Order: sequence, then C-alpha cells, then structure tokens
Amino acid sequence: MKTVPFCYLLLSAMLPLAAQTGGSFLLRGGTVHTVSGPDIPGGSVLVRDGRITDVGPKLAAPKGVRVIDVKGLHVYPGLIDSATQLGATEIGSVRETSDVMDLGVFKPQLRIAAALNPASEHLPVTRANGVTTAVVQPSGGIIPGQAALIHLDGWTTEEMLIMPAVAMRLDYPHKQPGGGGVPFAELKKQYEAQVRELNEYFESARRYQKAKAVAAPDFKTDLALEAMLPVLEGRLPLLVRAEREKTIREAIAFAEKQKVRMILQQAVECWKVAAELKAKGIMVTLARTLSLPSDEDEPYDRPFTTPAELFKAGVKFSFATYGPGAGNNPSNLPYEAAAAVPFGLSPEEALKAVTLNAAAIWGVEDQIGSIDRNKLADLIVTDGDPLETRTHVLQMFINGRPVDLNNKHKRLYEKFVNRP
Repeated sequence: MKTVPFCYLLLSAMLPLAAQTGGSFLLRGGTVHTVSGPDIPGGSVLVRDGRITDVGPKLAAPKGVRVIDVKGLHVYPGLIDSATQLGATEIGSVRETSDVMDLGVFKPQLRIAAALNPASEHLPVTRANGVTTAVVQPSGGIIPGQAALIHLDGWTTEEMLIMPAVAMRLDYPHKQPGGGGVPFAELKKQYEAQVRELNEYFESARRYQKAKAVAAPDFKTDLALEAMLPVLEGRLPLLVRAEREKTIREAIAFAEKQKVRMILQQAVECWKVAAELKAKGIMVTLARTLSLPSDEDEPYDRPFTTPAELFKAGVKFSFATYGPGAGNNPSNLPYEAAAAVPFGLSPEEALKAVTLNAAAIWGVEDQIGSIDRNKLADLIVTDGDPLETRTHVLQMFINGRPVDLNNKHKRLYEKFVNRP
C-alpha cells in the first residue's frame, strides 16, 4: 500500500468542498495534461455544472466559483477501461454474486446494464487508481448480449450509465487449442456447426428486419431479433472476441459479409493481421499486456510488444483488464498500459490508449477522454504520472462531482498498519 504525504492528505480533505458549488470550480496552478494537445504547466481547468468550460494558463475564476489550488500537482482526464465485468460480479466463487451470463447461445436482447450493482466494492477500489469509466460486458454463448459504458460512481444504475448499450458482444466460434482430449474431428464438427448457426441467426435477423419494414399483417415483435436491428443498421458496433490469427481473419470476413461495424476484442494475435486491421479501419481492445505469451515458442515479451506494433501499423487500440475475476484486477489498468512503454510504445500513446483513443473506440470522444471545452469533467488530480505505480490519485471528479476515494483496500491497510 502506497503511503500518502501529509500535505496531500490535507489537500484531499479540502477538495470535496467543491461539491458546495454544485459541480462548479476552478483547478488552478497544476500541470494540465489535456491528452488532445500539449501539456499546460501552471494551467487551470474551469468546470461549470459538471462540464469543462475553459482550459488554459492563468484563468480567472468567475464570481461564486470556488478556486482549488493544485500547484505542484497534475490534472489528467479520468482513465477508461475498455473491457470489464465491474458491478456485475462480486465474488467469483459465490455464484449468487455473479450476474454476467444467462442461459442460451444467442441472447442479443440481454443488457448487462440491468445487472449492475452500484454498491459493488470493486468500484471504489478501481476508482482509487484513477479509473473513472469502464465498459462492462456480458459473457456466455455466441452472442451474450449488450455491453454498457458506465461511470464508476453513482447511487443508482441510471446515474452510472453513459450508454446502456455501447456494443453487441460476439464470441466468434473457434476450435479450442489442445481440445482437452476431444478428437480434432469432433472439434471441427462443433466449430462448423457453430459458424453455421451464427450465419443462420444473422439471416433470421435480416428476414425479421424486412418483415418489420413492410409491416406484414402477421408480424410479431421478437425481442431477441429486435435487439439485432441496431447492429444490422450500423448504429451499434459488433464487439467481436477473436484471439488467434485464423479466428481474427474469419471474424473480419464475417463482419464484411454481414456489413456490420466491428470492434476486435482480446485479439492475442492481432499483430499478425495489423496491416489488414489498418486497411479496414478496425479498432482493437487489446488482450491483457500483463500476461504470458499465448504459445510456448513465442518470445517472452510478446504481450508487451504488441501495442507498439499496432501503433506503428496505424491501428487504433485501447487497453483493458477483463476483470474482476481470474486474477484480473481493474485497478491495474494504468499498469497494463505502462508495461508496453519499455517495449516501444511512447508514454504519450500509452496514456492515449486509456483515455482519448479508448473514448474514440466507443464513440464518445466528444464527451470524455481528454481535457477540452464542453466535455464532461471526468478529472483526476495526481502527484505524478498515473501510469507510474508510485503515483497517488489525490482527488477525482466524475461529471464534475467530487468522488470519495476511500475503499476497502485502504480501510484494511489502515486497520492493520495501526494494529496495537
């Protein structure tokens, strides 16, 4: 547990007073890292009613707006985790606390937003490391349902939601490496059946779309197929999990055939198809950087070098933790990005991949991801680079509201460090 200097504790105690002004305040004197442009040493950020209204050096505070002195500190946009199950699962070994999947193979009508728990202990733990926003996704089956984009603060689910449906999840069928003892012929048969079912389901959705358009007399609403219409019409992207090169290429071909927008997710071998991803404008949510290579004959640093290779190829990407659960901790998001820096990715691009680029992937770059006028005031005040493990997040604002950074980890640390 990192120890916080006393002067910063005093600052942290003073900052929540900004709530008295209804989300209007001026952060003055810190180094402002806009992400979209150059840093502003000794800069200021003016927030009115939860939105950033001005950014620059030596801003004057309008009448009635509280001034918060952050001299010697840093102001960054809040970080964005592009794939989690935050708020939808609590304790992996307790089934009743996990609500990330349902029965069935095709469940496009299901929204993970309906299962969110605003009181989850994982939320404040994650916020403490500067993460203000996350994509929460369902799992299970070929089409598990719709992912949501949320703020990590709010008394109710409605207060947390930025977009209740930000993408439709698709786990593209694949043949399991190794097969777990199942003969290859059987694996191939299962795989081909799943691909056939997937294509038939999309064809059923298109027939439903046409029937609805002509208002056939016997037309009946089907909630599952109705949920597919935004995907077919290009209004909702298809978030496709495909890890291996062959599966990635098949997923790309499928998306082209179906004429749908595609975001590639957890693509372990995306570096092998980087040129094709660039040519087709497909953006990527990377597999975890802090992980082992997928094959025993790959270089030990393969997960660390992949981000730099995608950047050199011109592919837009973001980082994700895919937690909580199975050892994946969403509070480690800054370090997933930082791990790529010694292996060729610049610190600036690593930061972009958890801020502005992540926002662009999810279509909300006009709302969050950088410190610019008219964007939501999702801000963090730190004593250093948020991608560094030594850095402390001293204060956080989500929608311009000060957020309590107390959390279970901190409480346990204080309890045992003060043990008699």
